[in-house]
Amino acid sequence: MMMNFGGALDALKTNKRVARAGWNGTNSMFLILIPGSNIPVSADRPLGQAAPELVGKTITYQPHIDMFTAQGTLVPWLASQTDLLAEDWHVLP
Repeated sequence: MMMNFGGALDALKTNKRVARAGWNGTNSMFLILIPGSNIPVSADRPLGQAAPELVGKTITYQPHIDMFTAQGTLVPWLASQTDLLAEDWHVLP
C-alpha cells in the first residue's frame, strides 16, 4: 500500500522499515528510526576520538532517522522536498 510521508513517519514510529518505490531495487534501501539512548563516551571509541572533551561523560543520543543504503551501510537521513511530498512510500515486510 502506497502512502504519503506522514504515513511513512507513523510507520517508522512503530518500528517498521519504509522506502520509496524508486529506491535502488527491491528492499535494498530503506529508512529506520533509531531510538534515543544514553551513551557513555570513552577515548577508544569514535565519538571520544572526535570530541575528546566529552570523554568520561554520558551524552543523550537523540532519536533520528537513518537510511540503510544499497552498499549495506547506515547513514543519517535528511528528507528532500521531493521525499516529503511523495505519495509512493511503502512499508517493507
